[in-house]
Amino acid sequence: MILIPFEMVSIRYKITLITITDLVNTVVIRYHLLFTASATMSLFDIIERLANLQLHTFTAVPAFRNLPPVQIRALYYLFRCNHYSNSPGAVTEYLGLTKGTVSQSLRKLEEQGFITRESDVKDKRKVKLYLSARTQEALEEAMRHEGIVQAERSLPDGGLDLEQQLKQILRIVQQNEGVRLFGVCQHCRFHQQKNGFPFCELTNEAIPPENTTLICREFEER
Repeated sequence: MILIPFEMVSIRYKITLITITDLVNTVVIRYHLLFTASATMSLFDIIERLANLQLHTFTAVPAFRNLPPVQIRALYYLFRCNHYSNSPGAVTEYLGLTKGTVSQSLRKLEEQGFITRESDVKDKRKVKLYLSARTQEALEEAMRHEGIVQAERSLPDGGLDLEQQLKQILRIVQQNEGVRLFGVCQHCRFHQQKNGFPFCELTNEAIPPENTTLICREFEER
């Protein structure tokens, strides 16, 4: 029988113990990193979740409680767009849905009294969509309780940096998809001042001051 000195056994034991400890620590660290990576929400996940919460802001208002999302989105667009952009075609483009789906949704909204449909004053062949007074009031009520705006104000810079970053992502996606930008009127390259009043160089018309902060279908970046 060969006897191994105690000192050698002790050293081997310590080496084995250290090796096992390192292995366990390595596994734990790798598992933690893997778990953390899988548990982190992607930007797509975050935007999708915020969109759902934003939708809840509207469905919490009794007037919109039973409306499907596509109809709520159409109403919100009409709430935010200017007088150049409130046509059925503009709604279709903005929502990115089929003409049939949007037409059916707009018809139901009209039947329920949420919107009205009128011929364009300058071109009777064109149709303009308008929110009813009760719809306007209901949307204003929903926006008073809008959680995303309140959360944005709590950020260190009031959310300006985040807003610019998200806008940049939006523009990249829009350009890649080849769709209209639908930006705010006063930031458009066609928006100018004439005799101290807002003026659109594309249409050669004066712009009502209250419309300069609304979304325009004809928007182009400066």
